[in-house]
Amino acid sequence: MTAPDRQNRFPSQRLSLAYAEWGDPDAPPLLLVHGGRDQKRSWDRVAARLSKSYRVIAHDLRGHGESDWVSDGDYGVMDHVFDLVSLVHHLELDRFTLIGHSLGGNITLRYAGLYPDTLEKLVALEGLGPSPKMLAERKKIPVTERLTNWAEQRRQLSDRAPRVMDNLEAAKARMQAAFTHLPDDLIHHLTETGIKTNADGTVSWAYDPAGMGRSPSDIPHEDFVHLWTQITCPTWLVYGADSWASNPAEDGRAEPFQSAQVSLIEKAGHWLHHDQFEDFMTQLEAFLGSA
Repeated sequence: MTAPDRQNRFPSQRLSLAYAEWGDPDAPPLLLVHGGRDQKRSWDRVAARLSKSYRVIAHDLRGHGESDWVSDGDYGVMDHVFDLVSLVHHLELDRFTLIGHSLGGNITLRYAGLYPDTLEKLVALEGLGPSPKMLAERKKIPVTERLTNWAEQRRQLSDRAPRVMDNLEAAKARMQAAFTHLPDDLIHHLTETGIKTNADGTVSWAYDPAGMGRSPSDIPHEDFVHLWTQITCPTWLVYGADSWASNPAEDGRAEPFQSAQVSLIEKAGHWLHHDQFEDFMTQLEAFLGSA
C-alpha cells in the first residue's frame, strides 16, 4: 500500500481534523471522502492510482481516524458537510473532482448540490442513503416512537467505550472474520491504519462509537432529493451488485439528477472499491477520463 506523500490538519468548528495528500501538488485536485467507521488511509490503493493524474486529498471525518471527536457524541451529516466546506476553504480550491463512499457519498452529494459550480465530476459509491422501501417503512413508525428509540439508542451509545483489543493481530482477526473474502494484505492494511494504540499498549478502533447513531435533526429527505437536482457536473452513482443497497436506476432515485449514470460492480458488496478493486478502478478511470 502506498503511504501519503504529505499529511496535515485543518480547523473546522473548533475541531482539528486530519488530512493526507498523494501526488503532484500542482496537479488537478481530487477529494476522497470515506464512510462511517472508516478513515482516510482506507483510500490508499485508490489514491495511489489516481495520484498519477491528480493531487489526491482525503481527510478523516470528525470522530474518525486522527481527527478530533465531538464532546457530545452527536455527529450530524450536515456537520460533516461543513467540515468538507472547511477543507475546501483551507486548501483554497476553486474547482475539483469529488468522490465519496457510503456516508462519504451522502456528504459529497449534499456538497455538490450546495456548491455545484465548484465540481468537475462527482462519484458517489452507495451514497444515496436508504432505499424508497426503507424510507416508507420508517415513515410508518410514529414520530414519538422514532424519537424515543433515538433517545434510548443515544443513551446506550454514549455509555459505550471503544472496543479494547490486545494488539494489532487481535484486531486483524476481527477484521478478517468480518470480511472473509478480502486478501490478507488488504485486511492487514485496513486494520493497521484503522486502529489507535492506547496508553497501556492495547489497541482500539479509531472511531467514536457514539457516532454510530442517527441524528433526528437532519434535513428532511425531500430537501436531500432537491439537492440532487442542483448537481450540474457529470455524476457517477456506483453500486455493488451484491450489496444490501438497492439500485437507484431501478428504484427511481436516479431520476432527479441532471446528468447521472448508474453502474453495478459485479461480485461486490457495499465495500465495492475493496471487493473488486481492478474492475472499479477501470470504470472509475474511464469516467474521469484519466485511464
